[in-house]
Amino acid sequence: MTETEEATLTEAVPPVRHWPALDLTGTDFDPVLAELMREGPVTRIQLPNGEGWAWLVTRHDDVRMVTNDPRFGREAVMDKPVTRLAPHFIPDRGAVGFLDPPDHTRLRRSVTAAFTAKGVERVRDKARGMLDEQIDQLLKDGPPADLTAAILSPFPIAVICELMGVPAADRHDMHEWTQLILSSAHGKEVSERAKREMSAHFSGLIGARGSSTAEDVTSLLGAAVSAGEVTLEEAVGLAVLLQIGGEAVTNNCGQMFYLLLTRPDLAERLRHEPEIRPKAIDELLRYIPHRNAVGLSRIALQDVEIRGVRIRAGDAVYVSYLAANRDPEVFPDPEEIDFSRCPNPHVSFGFGPHYCPGGQLARLESELLVDALLDRIPGLKLAVPAEEVPFKKGALIRGPEALPVMW
Repeated sequence: MTETEEATLTEAVPPVRHWPALDLTGTDFDPVLAELMREGPVTRIQLPNGEGWAWLVTRHDDVRMVTNDPRFGREAVMDKPVTRLAPHFIPDRGAVGFLDPPDHTRLRRSVTAAFTAKGVERVRDKARGMLDEQIDQLLKDGPPADLTAAILSPFPIAVICELMGVPAADRHDMHEWTQLILSSAHGKEVSERAKREMSAHFSGLIGARGSSTAEDVTSLLGAAVSAGEVTLEEAVGLAVLLQIGGEAVTNNCGQMFYLLLTRPDLAERLRHEPEIRPKAIDELLRYIPHRNAVGLSRIALQDVEIRGVRIRAGDAVYVSYLAANRDPEVFPDPEEIDFSRCPNPHVSFGFGPHYCPGGQLARLESELLVDALLDRIPGLKLAVPAEEVPFKKGALIRGPEALPVMW
């Protein structure tokens, strides 16, 4: 590299921008993230917790590169007090979210069968039946109702527990633990205790299924532990991550139905054109701001240049999937909801080795919910003004606390 090139890279370092933890309502796009996107494709941020600053990458192509490039690793995050959104940071060493290939690949492989299209289809009929029962009860109880409490929360819990092989009697405990782990409102010790209790529960389930030939996740993990392919500790960490991730559908679909109920033109189109629903759901997944700020960081394992900015070995790097989903170079008119958008290479489920394994399951649940609620309750509408719908505060994942509806 010449001295001129070296100077150009040095001059390209942007200022550090503080990114507060905003409690946003509805499907409003984070105004700080919008500003950062305007400032450039690679910026620097400081989040409310942790130490120092980190790079933020927002362009679609760059996000896909960083998340799929072995020069950026997750394991090194364990030993760094990286600036972050969450007030407490309690990863388990060896957990799949903080592994790099080949260990990450080995661990993910143990449960792949449950999350393939075929594996997810295995639970479709059972999931539809559970959803129909819940809607039967909703209709029997009559309006007004809280769609979150009646459908959008219990349905994903039932489905992920079915896929995981968690007994129906344990669903309530799993839900309680998940809420405590995901919330920052109760403090570090409460979250840690909930994680320990969920881990102990999965340890018992997995340990008891070493000779099982069933296709649920805990049985697959039990068989993998028994065969010496993964350790019990690794299996439990993966089970906890998958169980928690399974409830993200509650928040995503909460935002999805908030959007459809505040934009009745969109809901009516889906009622009258059921054939476009799968493509429409993909567009809604692209558009909805799933989380607050950013998720887990990566560490640059060597010097890397992105769009003229040098990221040095040891630097923390965040990608924003929300920003990538609004990249105008990839999605024309990104602020518009276009049900005919094609192609639609959104990254709502991530990209690269850490791509969300539950993406197929989330799509299935979203399709079942849209089909059932739009077709069975044609008069479904908000029971309060849109601005009075309460949204979660202090949560890492965005979504309505309740969704009051009537019909």
